[in-house]
Amino acid sequence: MTPAPAPGVRTVLGVDAGSGPLREADHLIHDLVTGLALPPAVIACTHPVRTGPRPHLAVSLALPDGDTARAVWRRLTAHLAATAPEAGAALGTLRHGPHEPARAAARAAGEHAERTSGRAVVYPGADRLTGTLTLERLLADTAVDDVTVLGTPEPPAPTTRIDTRGHVRPTWRGGRLTLALSPAPGGLLAPFEVPNPTPCCADHG
Repeated sequence: MTPAPAPGVRTVLGVDAGSGPLREADHLIHDLVTGLALPPAVIACTHPVRTGPRPHLAVSLALPDGDTARAVWRRLTAHLAATAPEAGAALGTLRHGPHEPARAAARAAGEHAERTSGRAVVYPGADRLTGTLTLERLLADTAVDDVTVLGTPEPPAPTTRIDTRGHVRPTWRGGRLTLALSPAPGGLLAPFEVPNPTPCCADHG
C-alpha cells in the first residue's frame, strides 16, 4: 500500500478522556471513528499520559487534510461537550475542555504528527488483517511500513507467514509505522502484543 502523506499538526487531533487500560482506549477510538464518521484514511493511535493524578492513555486521530480535520474538530468538540465534559481535545492551536486533559491531548497529537510515538489501532488496511497471511501481503495491503522480530536483527523473508490473531497494533518509530513480531508455534510469527492485554501491558502505549 502506498504510504499515506505525513500528517501535520493541523491535521492531527488529540483527545484525552482519561482512558485506563489499552482496551478502553481502543474502544474509545472505535467509538470516535464510528460516531464521527471518520474517513477510511484515518490513522488512530493511543499514547501514554504520565502526568496528572494517574497514568492513563490519550488518543490521536490523523486526518487526510486540513479541511477534513477542521470539520471533524467541530463534530468532536460538540460530541465531547455533550457526552464527556471532563475530556480534553486539541487540534493545532485549538483547545477544548479542561486545561490538563487538553494539554495531554495536544501532546498526543504532536507525537503522532511527528511520527515519533503512537500505537495504531485504526489505519488503512487494518480490517484485512485476519487469520494467517504472508509478510509481503501485510506490507502491501496496509499502512504498516516495517516489521521487527524480537531477538532477530535480520528482517524476515517476504514469504514468512504471520498469525495475526485478529489483533495487529503497529507503532510509530522514527517516522515509520512498525509492527513488532515474535516467534509463534508452527514456525509462524505473530504480533508481540497479544489480544486483551493484561493490566501490566496496559500501562504501555
